[in-house]
Amino acid sequence: MLTLLFVILMFVVFGKILMFALKAAWGISKIIVSVVLLPIILIAMALTGLLSVALVLLIGIGLVSFIGGLIIG
Repeated sequence: MLTLLFVILMFVVFGKILMFALKAAWGISKIIVSVVLLPIILIAMALTGLLSVALVLLIGIGLVSFIGGLIIG
């Protein structure tokens, strides 16, 4: 009986730790994409002659960020 209780509580504790790890990993990946990867992609697009596409993408992301900031904050 104690073994069953131990196993159940172990799954609860490690389940919560796993959920916290997934939330932290998702937050870190969002930061990496928005701070590192997106500017590199935009610069590469501008250097390879896709400036019009990069500009449209940049304006779209800017509008989404602006509207999201107005709604949330």
